[in-house]
Amino acid sequence: MKYPEVVHIRPAIPADLDALLAFPLDRAVGTIGPRRLQEELAAGRLRWPWTWLVLDQDGTLLGRALWWGRSDSTAPLALDCLHLLERVPDRAQVAADLLISAHRALIGSARPPAYQLALPTHWRDDPAARDAVGWRLRAAAAAALTEQVERLRYAWEPRAGQPPATGRLRMRPGTEREFLDLFERAAVGTLDLNTRRSLAVMTPAAQARDDYDFYLDCPGERDWWRMATTATGEPVGFIVPSATPYHRNVGYLGVLPAHRGRGIVDDLLAEIIRFHAGQGSEYITATTDLANIPMARALGRAGFRVTENRLLLEAPVGSA
Repeated sequence: MKYPEVVHIRPAIPADLDALLAFPLDRAVGTIGPRRLQEELAAGRLRWPWTWLVLDQDGTLLGRALWWGRSDSTAPLALDCLHLLERVPDRAQVAADLLISAHRALIGSARPPAYQLALPTHWRDDPAARDAVGWRLRAAAAAALTEQVERLRYAWEPRAGQPPATGRLRMRPGTEREFLDLFERAAVGTLDLNTRRSLAVMTPAAQARDDYDFYLDCPGERDWWRMATTATGEPVGFIVPSATPYHRNVGYLGVLPAHRGRGIVDDLLAEIIRFHAGQGSEYITATTDLANIPMARALGRAGFRVTENRLLLEAPVGSA
């Protein structure tokens, strides 16, 4: 280490719990407070080997990085919290050393988990938030998380009302082959940045399989998925209602290129809302890229409200 104050970077152990619970929160960005920390540890979504610390020569906690996964995950899925105290010299470099050391221990040479940085909706107008993002961006880039995409997170609640059904679509289950075909066809001309990046290094069929397997592995049920067709049976799109460990969510919806521009996205979103609400959900989340203005407008029309920005920092696809 090049820093006289920072002498040790290591994974946490249960004896570190009190220090982690007492660690101050960085209010400029999304963080994990004491209550959630204990709940996530108890649920197995945060784990001691996935929690890394920066300590000074006296053993005082100067920083922490918390990787998150589902309760059944064998490896962390995302970095959920990265925070160093202001008095740490060159926070960007120290944080980079922390990330590199943890990546090496957690996943070896595999592609590292993405860093999901939760931000206030108008973070660019807040000097403290801009500074908090700045050193984290530099650290992430030094640790190979060089790809960026900013997303808006939305939420729907019953008071927003359910969009009316138009009756112009028919919904039916589909086979694996049919959904793989729909994923591949819907990716043509997509505005989703991650899909476009994947298509730059994968075949369309491989990218479709990657999306299919991702949503199959999410907490939602495969039986929820539906193809959308016209009254004559012609496919026009599909929905993949899904869930997180916390809430139901929109998951994925796709409109086939030949049918775009006709408002079908509104019908598909309405179908997802009705499905989740019909099963008792009172909070449905969704995310879309900041640049995907048509999807953002559709979510607004469906009664979703923006709750936060999320800056996703990833290693390039195929970099493992």
